[in-house]
Amino acid sequence: MKWKLVVTALLSSALTLVAVSNVKLENARVKVTEVRYEPGVPRERYIRPTDQMIVFLDDCRYQRIDSETHEKTVRERKSGEIIWHNKGEDAPVLINLGKTPYRTLVIELK
Repeated sequence: MKWKLVVTALLSSALTLVAVSNVKLENARVKVTEVRYEPGVPRERYIRPTDQMIVFLDDCRYQRIDSETHEKTVRERKSGEIIWHNKGEDAPVLINLGKTPYRTLVIELK
């Protein structure tokens, strides 16, 4: 029984470290999600399921790790900056290099 409590505690702690997302709006045409990136925690790689606009809500500095070459680059974004990504595009590993979390709005077009 004691080991179940330990496992539960570890899993709960791990879940608080990953990027936290919160759907703000969803309908037949769009999904808007606020994503919070914790310092030092990697956002795992994925393939973008839709066309996306990303709006940076906070100034941030993050490391981008290219999925094919594994090249590491550092990017800085300002609050209010907007970037575009196409459906099917690779979304590489990102790591927040700041000391505080930063947030984005991911606007997915359906």
